Amino acid sequence: MQCTSVLYITDQEITSSSISPGDRRSVRVFFQTSMAVSTESVAGIVAGKNPLTYSASAPYTIFLFQAVFIILLCQVIHFPLKRLQQPKVIAEVVAGIILGPSVLGHIPGFTSNCFPPESIPGLTLLANIGIILFLFIIGLEVDISFIRKNFKVSMTVGFINMAIPFAFGCGIAKGMYNEYKNDSTTLGAPVTFTTYMVFIAVAMCITAFPVLARILTELNLIGDRVGTIVLAAGIVNDLTGWILLALVVTLANASNGVNVVYILLLTIGWFLFLCYPVRLAMKFLLTKFTNELQTGYPSQLSMLLIIVCLFVSAFFTDIIGVHPIFGAFMVGIIVPRDNGYVIKITEKLEDIVNIILIPIYFAIAGLHVNLGLLNNGIDWAYIVGIICLAMVGKIFGGFIAAKLNNLLWRESLAVGILMSCKGIVEIVVLNVGLSAGIISQRVYSMFIVMALVTTFATTPLGLWSYPVSYREWRDKFVRGEVDLQGNPICKGDHDSSECRLIDRRTRKLIQNYSIGDLNEYPMTKIVLVLRQIDTISYLMAFIKEFSNAFKTDIRAIHLREFSSRTSHLLEVSGNMDDDRGIVSDVNQNEYTNSTSILHIVKAFSDLMNIDCSSKSILSTSRNHVLSINDQIVDLSDFVLTSSRLCQLNMDGIDFDCIQGCSKSANHISVCYC
Repeated sequence: MQCTSVLYITDQEITSSSISPGDRRSVRVFFQTSMAVSTESVAGIVAGKNPLTYSASAPYTIFLFQAVFIILLCQVIHFPLKRLQQPKVIAEVVAGIILGPSVLGHIPGFTSNCFPPESIPGLTLLANIGIILFLFIIGLEVDISFIRKNFKVSMTVGFINMAIPFAFGCGIAKGMYNEYKNDSTTLGAPVTFTTYMVFIAVAMCITAFPVLARILTELNLIGDRVGTIVLAAGIVNDLTGWILLALVVTLANASNGVNVVYILLLTIGWFLFLCYPVRLAMKFLLTKFTNELQTGYPSQLSMLLIIVCLFVSAFFTDIIGVHPIFGAFMVGIIVPRDNGYVIKITEKLEDIVNIILIPIYFAIAGLHVNLGLLNNGIDWAYIVGIICLAMVGKIFGGFIAAKLNNLLWRESLAVGILMSCKGIVEIVVLNVGLSAGIISQRVYSMFIVMALVTTFATTPLGLWSYPVSYREWRDKFVRGEVDLQGNPICKGDHDSSECRLIDRRTRKLIQNYSIGDLNEYPMTKIVLVLRQIDTISYLMAFIKEFSNAFKTDIRAIHLREFSSRTSHLLEVSGNMDDDRGIVSDVNQNEYTNSTSILHIVKAFSDLMNIDCSSKSILSTSRNHVLSINDQIVDLSDFVLTSSRLCQLNMDGIDFDCIQGCSKSANHISVCYC
């Protein structure tokens, strides 16, 4: 074709030119393929074009609109739910349901303009990348050493809590299979009953470990023995659930029994390959050629190595007939955990995953929900049935297993209720079943309703069964301070400090007191509560004067605000039993500010020849007072804080301490317990 100085851009210009028809096609192809970024949407609204019209050459235009729409809607819905202490996954799935055919889909033109069918594959691709990264992060949360430390309780509670709802799921699966096996919304040919039954049973018995851990933190149960049991059992439940789901997907994808065996052997072989040669090689490289496992900070090259392993593993499990999320989960398990290494890896990934990719994934999950399909009485009867069986099975199983581990009645009930949480993992399981053609869209919608109800009910039922007042009574009862009725048990003289119980009505502010006036109070330890470094000088001056009059030990506590970040969750769950030294290794490597504050206190105490122990604590703002109360072990402990502790909301909390508080001009609060 002869070159000219004319640039033919539009179809009208090309058509009206003297170029031959064959050359015109070449010009169109040239301009469509040679442009790195399409200009189709540039000045589109100026030219009167609809910016939401899907274009294969510029799919990102409508994607950007969809992403912003989904993310903002999730945040709006989550705002009121957050006040009810509900996990964000509920808002994300509800947002998808609102955007789907159940609600906004009834508005004429909404779906065709905002979520046209041609744009869904692009959203799905990005969402699946997000869920692969998310399962990798879940793998990072799985601490095998924590299971070993709590082996007996994790195995008994984990397996018994799964076995009972699994049996219930097998029972109800027969009726559901007969009712919905020929459902017109089923993708492809109906699956065998065995595959269908195992999938329904897995969907009934699984526990969402990530959501469960966040609920435990919200309820200030991470350091409680109920929280310890639930975390350990949740990890076992999670691992077992993913193994069973991988088996279900294998059964669904395999054409015959021989292929099932081959796929299972390949999966087991790949996991062993990752656990031994790959894990050992990764640790050798990080130890031999870097000092990252000592510092806890992964380099860009190490992140490249880990992410390549992640994608290779996901690719392999996908091509052998298992979902790619299982390969990502396996790599997350084998990453070294020395010195909080996984926390820094999580920090590098979690924001883009949790803020953008995961909301899109769960919104797509909600888009697949069509409540209009649930138009028969039998559908809602099954919904009620699966909700009741799922909750009763999980609660009863957890209750029985906890009682076998010598927990009290209400503690055992709380274990069962907390283990009934579904949340994120349940939604992922249901999406895998829908994409594999195991369940129909109708059954998928039914189980989504079940997942939302059980997840929403976990927090209020947990608070009802295991309130703060009961936990305080339980702690006193275990220490032998009160009997079953809550009456004090005096071990000595009735006037001794061990028997002195503080009446909330007699609490008064300790105002206008000098240090010398404090000698009327018996004191065994100073509990020093720290928030910011700029108030330490005032506290040190106070302690210096105080130490001249009293000889007491110091227990320094640095309070930090817990967020929904996975890195915070990893730290809390990994260090809830840590009470050693100045601060745990994880905190030393992650929070410079925290260690600086605690090291200053430690150095000052050494100079003053005062014994000092310290700890860095993550808790939500509503649980700060409870976190402080957990550190007070004696009625004669003396609380000294740089935060305005007396201004915190203490209504409805039965404290054994905080009798009175005084605030100086330097914002030092003094509380006598």
